[in-house]
Amino acid sequence: MGLKEALGWTAAWIALALCFDAGVWYFAGGTKALEFLTGYVIEYSLSADNVFVFAMLFAYFAVLAQYQHKVLFWGILGALILRFAMIALGAALITKFAWIIYVFGAFLVFTGIKMLLKRGEEIHPERNPLVRFFTRLIPFTPVFRGDRFFLREDGALFAIPLLVVLLLVEFTDVAFAVDSIPAILAVTRDSFIVYSSNVFAILGLRSLYFALAGMMDKFHNLKAGLGVVLTFVGVRMLLGHTAYQIDTLVSLGVIVTILATSVAVSLLRPRKVEPAAVGRV
Repeated sequence: MGLKEALGWTAAWIALALCFDAGVWYFAGGTKALEFLTGYVIEYSLSADNVFVFAMLFAYFAVLAQYQHKVLFWGILGALILRFAMIALGAALITKFAWIIYVFGAFLVFTGIKMLLKRGEEIHPERNPLVRFFTRLIPFTPVFRGDRFFLREDGALFAIPLLVVLLLVEFTDVAFAVDSIPAILAVTRDSFIVYSSNVFAILGLRSLYFALAGMMDKFHNLKAGLGVVLTFVGVRMLLGHTAYQIDTLVSLGVIVTILATSVAVSLLRPRKVEPAAVGRV
């Protein structure tokens, strides 16, 4: 998928989400439509962080561009199923234990601050417990075989590196969902709004990856912006049952402003490339 095509599909998915939001407004009212839009912006912006991790994983395993499509297709399909289960669990916990909303809020604040402080962190897939467990469970061959996930030779089944990449993509989405799902639960407890906003954000993730894959370095401040967004949403969740609760429309404005500012600062102040060190004689 070329850049022009990726940008076109990205715009199409965003337009489709906005059309769906118009339907929510028509059938359920302005409040629900605003909740969907706010949730969608949160989920879609946090998806950008997934994109950075996917790019590093593909580079680490040297996955060719033509194989990345298949990994992302199956990764997104698995993410839809896993997100549904996690949303159902989160909503059930909040319904049964009302106090857990403060745990989620504190966790978001902690995660946001951690994201601000730990920028540029390297990824080491070989240390991932899922990869270690899987490569011990099934014989593994380090050689790619086209876009296949498995290889059968002499009656034995071997895992191909592409399958490990797919597992890491799924693991990454689950890890980010631990942040993003509490974030949207701070906006609404309506399971339909929560899941539908997640679905539209995830469906647009594949085209978003190919649109941003070649421009990662230009948005070096986006991760800091996402950290501020998570911190703000966590504070909103903590204030949800107090006299200082933050209105959804105000929240949407704050989130969009933070993201736009981080992108603008990234473009106006490009990251400086350190010159290569020159050895002394």
